[in-house]
Amino acid sequence: MLLTRYGFREWGLITLVCGAAAGVLAWTQVWWGVAVAAFAWLALVAFFRDPLGRRPATGAANDMVSPADGRVSAVIDLDHHEDIGGPAKVVRIFLSVLDVHLNRFPCDGMVTALVHRPGRYLDARTAESAKVNESNVLVLQTAGGERIGIRQISGAIARRIVCRAPVGTHARRGERYGMIKFGSTTELILPRPTDVTVHVKVGDRVTGGVTILATLGAPGAARSVS
Repeated sequence: MLLTRYGFREWGLITLVCGAAAGVLAWTQVWWGVAVAAFAWLALVAFFRDPLGRRPATGAANDMVSPADGRVSAVIDLDHHEDIGGPAKVVRIFLSVLDVHLNRFPCDGMVTALVHRPGRYLDARTAESAKVNESNVLVLQTAGGERIGIRQISGAIARRIVCRAPVGTHARRGERYGMIKFGSTTELILPRPTDVTVHVKVGDRVTGGVTILATLGAPGAARSVS
């Protein structure tokens, strides 16, 4: 288990502050305060943990792994999604403050677009937050020409979206590309919703870069089972 470089500034500051507080408390022999400072450090840096050894549960090109850790909060069809230019199947994942906050690529491809939209900071547990909160959409184009979207959505506490995959980046399934700090929502956006087979349901827990969320079949090949 490591700490992600995306949170270097935050966990570095946390370490400095908590370490200084623990030093002062130890010098004054307030040992319960030292314990509180140590617990606070552990709780805060846990937001920036980066689990090692994760491997996608699939090698199939059309299987999409989860772009985030958390719990599936919605599986919906849209008649049109502006970021992929047509109908879409959206699998939404809620990340609590206890989840790993890194985002990962769901499949191989090339980053062809990044769209940042300013917005509000409503509680990420509400359906309205997915519509109006600040967000960042990354669009991948697969070798087969499909447009796949990953949308990072801020929450009431999470107010900084990090995306380190500029246009032209060659993405590999399961690789880290950014994070949303302190709880949020992530969406996987797939084209041709009638050809998508969804392997999860609302309430399921998923693991970023590992759990298979959906399979995008050939046109007309599958009917969604969400």
